[in-house]
Amino acid sequence: MFMLTLEEGRLAVHLARQALTNYIEKKRIIEPENLPPIFDEKRGVFVTLHEDGDLRGCIGYPQPVLPLGKAIVDSAINAGSRDPRFPKVGAGELGKIVVEVTILTQPEPFTEPKKKLPDLVQIGKDGLIVSRGPYSGLLLPQVAPEWGFDSLEFLSQTCVKAGLPADAWLDEDTEVQHFQAQIFAEVAAEREVFEKSFPDRGCGTV
Repeated sequence: MFMLTLEEGRLAVHLARQALTNYIEKKRIIEPENLPPIFDEKRGVFVTLHEDGDLRGCIGYPQPVLPLGKAIVDSAINAGSRDPRFPKVGAGELGKIVVEVTILTQPEPFTEPKKKLPDLVQIGKDGLIVSRGPYSGLLLPQVAPEWGFDSLEFLSQTCVKAGLPADAWLDEDTEVQHFQAQIFAEVAAEREVFEKSFPDRGCGTV
């Protein structure tokens, strides 16, 4: 897996905040400039916004379809203004918003029998994508430890996110993909940036 340095992760979060601020305050879409070469490489990425500890927006690109810098800018703007679950972020909220950037590896399908998936999903390491027909749902790796999900619940909740029954992951016509990620976040709004990590809880349910 590619890895960003902490300094590159800080630049990613700063870029996301700059993109969000410029769009909310000036309706201006910035161009990523003067960044390390990795920001020109195509990567999957999500930008997550929190306010007072609550989710305030989360949108991104599961697949590496855009250069990382451009994907961060788009995702930050969309998380703040186009997440259908929330009203648009107002200028007065920017000082309370905590910005988090999650950079994804290429999603890969599980090829093992479906009944074995709870023993294969790595809590705190794997994110999941569940797809069947027109339905698709994604949960980032940090969701499971932050919500206390075991691997079975994580699979079920990803199905629910897709608009499918909780046990749809068992169906042979349902595709379950997994990916890993690096997660960089502000410790508080407009403060220093750190790389998130979670205790290794291994595979399987807990």
